[in-house]
Amino acid sequence: MTTITDYGHGKSTGIEQTAAGLIVTGLRREDLAMSGEDSAVLRRLAERVAAIAASANMVEIRRLWAAHNRLEKIRPLVFCDPENGWNEIITETQMQCRGKLARRWEMDLRKEIFWGEVMGDDKPVDFFFNVPYTAMADDWGIRAVYHESGAGGSYSWEGAIKDYAADLKCMHSPQVQIDWETTNGCLDIAKNVLGDILTVRLKGLWWWSLGLTWPVATFRGLQNMLCDFIEHPDELHELLSIVSRGYLDKLDYLEGNGLLSLNNDGTYVGSGGFGYTDELPQPDFSGRVRTCDMWGFVESQETLHISPKMYEQFIFPHEKPIMERFGLNCYGCCEPLQGRWQAVRKHPRLRRVSCSPWVDVDAMVANLGDKYIFSMKPSPTALAVPQMNVEAVRKELRDIIDKTKGCVLELIMKDNHSLAGRPENVAIWCRIAKEEIEKCQS
Repeated sequence: MTTITDYGHGKSTGIEQTAAGLIVTGLRREDLAMSGEDSAVLRRLAERVAAIAASANMVEIRRLWAAHNRLEKIRPLVFCDPENGWNEIITETQMQCRGKLARRWEMDLRKEIFWGEVMGDDKPVDFFFNVPYTAMADDWGIRAVYHESGAGGSYSWEGAIKDYAADLKCMHSPQVQIDWETTNGCLDIAKNVLGDILTVRLKGLWWWSLGLTWPVATFRGLQNMLCDFIEHPDELHELLSIVSRGYLDKLDYLEGNGLLSLNNDGTYVGSGGFGYTDELPQPDFSGRVRTCDMWGFVESQETLHISPKMYEQFIFPHEKPIMERFGLNCYGCCEPLQGRWQAVRKHPRLRRVSCSPWVDVDAMVANLGDKYIFSMKPSPTALAVPQMNVEAVRKELRDIIDKTKGCVLELIMKDNHSLAGRPENVAIWCRIAKEEIEKCQS
């Protein structure tokens, strides 16, 4: 059993900690190697994960998420994903493996152990060890030019679309390209090393979000895109239509070729929460996963400053065909939704709604009631300081919990780019959240 003092105090591993690292793994055929020493490390860690997954606490956590996703009135659930902050929790001081593939898997296993033994939130730790497909990034026929800044992964970029009339003709739906040799090689190694301890499965994460405006802002440039709502409305509609159609074509391909995986389990869905539900897959499910058997997710963070009318006129019509494909849906991330809620609420089978740090909580309480999951994202800045203001954190959480008493609330801590070198900040936040929930219910 580890404690918080066993973590941190070392150099960053540099391993990608966001969803992007599972979508485009960066692995190559030459990475298909596993030494005996690395295998032994991974097996010891997997045994600890399996023991956590089998605990009575995890059985209860899975039950709670399923009830929560059915909109039952249970206690608010808590989840903390430090994201880039993981690099300050699990550092080179903790890492033991040497090979590239082994180090990636070691990081994954150590994160599960931290969640199960130290974090103190409601993250379900499962018996599964997921191996993603090794696939290429989406190719739309055009490509932005990126300029890395060297500061925490930040960058600037130049949009590829300079002339709508000429450049839109170059675009096409993305083609799914899988490196099957690397994919199957990783799967075989995982089964050989871990298969008698955890259930190893091939599980693709083909997108984090199916939102349209991030790719549009990438292709056109963010400032240009925002100006286009006024200056080039017809062309912007056409670009949004191309991206929407491209996503639908990609979904068709993934579905038709049996490449989708169910996410009605401990899979992270939307911008917060887990997928446990008995409402998916559909009653006629026969083994091949369709989009209607899954949770879907769309957001439009890049357009938070446009008017609700513009959102409904430009963005919503191109999102809706995507959302219609899925059995249950999540909407939103960092964009406050109170202004555009009257349009967003028209999305089909909407269940989980993001309420970011900038949201009007009172307005969204009135909008959501107990008909949707109120996925509240408190500000991560409180965890990015050397000395956390515990009373300010407690007050923020108490106010949220008090205002949302009639809602189906989850508290999601994410977007942590730094923990100021203090791994304990995440555990302190989770403890305070649980304490305030308990006080509210007593």
